[in-house]
Amino acid sequence: MAISKKQIADLQIAANVARGLALDAITVAQSGHLGLPLGCAEIGAALFGHLLQLNPDQPRWINRDRFVLSAGHGTMFLYAWLYLSGFAVDELSRFRTKDSNLPGHPEFGITPGVECTTGPLGQGVANAVGFAISEKMLHGRINNIQKILDYRIVCLCGDGCLQEGISHEACSLAGHLRLDNLILIYDSNDTTIDAPLKKTQSEDVRQRFEAYGFFVQTVDGHSIIQIIEAYERAKIANRPSLIIAKTIIGYGISEIEGTNRAHGEIGIKFVAEAKKKLGLPEQQFFVSEKVKILFESRYQRWSREYNRWKCRFDTWKMENEDLYALFFGNREMEFTSENIFGDDVKAVSTREAGGKILNALAEKNPKMVTGSADLFHSNKNYLRGKGDFSRDDYGGRNISFGIREHAMGAILNGMAYDGIFQPSGATFLAFSDYLRPAIRVAAMAKLPVVYIFTHDSIAVGPDGPTHQPVEILAALRSIPNLDVIRPADAGECESAYEAAFSRKNGPTALILSRQDLPPLMEIADRKKGTLRGAYIAREETKKLQLIVLATGSELSLTLEAAQDFSPFVRVVSMPSMEIFKRQGDGYGEEILPLSCPLRLAVEAGVAMPWYPFVGSKGHVISVDDFGFSAPGKQVQEYFGLTVEFVREKIRSLLPDENSAEYIGIFEICPEGSALWTPARSR
Repeated sequence: MAISKKQIADLQIAANVARGLALDAITVAQSGHLGLPLGCAEIGAALFGHLLQLNPDQPRWINRDRFVLSAGHGTMFLYAWLYLSGFAVDELSRFRTKDSNLPGHPEFGITPGVECTTGPLGQGVANAVGFAISEKMLHGRINNIQKILDYRIVCLCGDGCLQEGISHEACSLAGHLRLDNLILIYDSNDTTIDAPLKKTQSEDVRQRFEAYGFFVQTVDGHSIIQIIEAYERAKIANRPSLIIAKTIIGYGISEIEGTNRAHGEIGIKFVAEAKKKLGLPEQQFFVSEKVKILFESRYQRWSREYNRWKCRFDTWKMENEDLYALFFGNREMEFTSENIFGDDVKAVSTREAGGKILNALAEKNPKMVTGSADLFHSNKNYLRGKGDFSRDDYGGRNISFGIREHAMGAILNGMAYDGIFQPSGATFLAFSDYLRPAIRVAAMAKLPVVYIFTHDSIAVGPDGPTHQPVEILAALRSIPNLDVIRPADAGECESAYEAAFSRKNGPTALILSRQDLPPLMEIADRKKGTLRGAYIAREETKKLQLIVLATGSELSLTLEAAQDFSPFVRVVSMPSMEIFKRQGDGYGEEILPLSCPLRLAVEAGVAMPWYPFVGSKGHVISVDDFGFSAPGKQVQEYFGLTVEFVREKIRSLLPDENSAEYIGIFEICPEGSALWTPARSR
């Protein structure tokens, strides 16, 4: 795309105007990061003023270029350019204020034009890889899609993003998959918050990315023409690209530029002098007439390009009604009403059951895709007959992430942001901590990602404490807006998958066993009850004296242990605390009546999540220590997760019974623990 010297000159003026907007917004807010918006202004001018394919009136246009600001601390860079481009953003004077759509770091769903929530460094790099995979998968699934889809994923990252391990994981995979629709622009200013980059880094980034398989170029990050020419070369490379843009952080403020002092807002005391140096007036939020004309022209061009594309798309839509409905329509997930397991009522692990359910759902829902961090064989989530996503076949629906859990989590997020496919990914529960930052962002951004975590407890036995995730259920349950579901058998597992894949406003973690669990055929309503988070697995026949709660693999042993006391004891299955808490007051009281404060919870994990449900008069049979390497049954016996131990504990708690002597480990709830009520959960 040819560009004249006059256009370059106009873009340079726009770069300085964008610098002024960032200076003013951060000065008014007395908070924010000046370094990147000042140092990358020419990059922004080249992208938003000339290169990117966008439509401010249709910010989710399917054929737009996706711009990801991985270095989210430089958010005023993005807001300034969205503002100039005509996106519906608030006045920049409201930056970082309550109820503004200009939060301190980019947040998906808050600001038009923001593609994903970034801030934790490196997440955006992996998100961009997810966007790139999503587009490649569309091209692999639809033969003639190139007629209507031809966009790029552009990610601006910094030194911090590329130091974080997640970027290594994600870029290694991107190079291996030859994602030639991915362009990373590296703001290489040789500075981190604490010190010059040389204090902590000495490797050759160019050689590292070339080893990954990237096409790498180095440019002067303050030369608009060099940036444009490098971008055009990157577009025709047959592999992912890295443009190393050498910049001066905090450019324009002599007192801080090129130093780590340019991080943060310290430079605002020098704003007046900086604006004078940049040729800007004292007027706050100044946009020159020349820049207004430039972006009005840009807006008109975007509109023309969109309208031409819309004609092509409408023609394609008429010729491909089924494909349109499948990939771009609002088709809801379909869930089988048949019993997936037929008359097979033998004991089965929930990971095995989950694999069968996932495959059955994938047959009905072609947009479902899944992946694993090198554990397809163990996680059982491979989609049979659906092919492997690879550089030789982008149409495959199984993504092999390699041993890259963190990248897997953020790549799944990128696919979910894109909104075409329904992604899921799997690993052992013990390794979920490796992708916890990505799970947290998914919950914050309300992304419908499904995590399949297997090998859920000390029952994995001989693998030892490194693989026995005693504390991780509690950690996952503590993340707001993450649904955690731990089904007790294949029947509950069916409903768990339905709940996970039908959820639209947040992620779900499915917690599955390696060991076989008996089918609980005697519980008629367990599938329906699972969809409400908790239900009565066995109801008392006389006056209720004790409620025993259990989840996952502990439900069957709890039912057996409570059998002798069934007239007075209610057994409640609680596969998902989060879903249960969202039920109405009436249902909460129906399952856990306040009239019965004596309660016992049983789970192969730490006790903490159960305190609100059992209260100060309750008890929890739990595992509040790391396990050890031995056969699974021996480990369970040591921690009291046996029918005999639970039976004796129930006996000791019931009124008018002699307390039984027993040996084991259980937790007495802290004094003053508040008993959960539906009203308190809101």
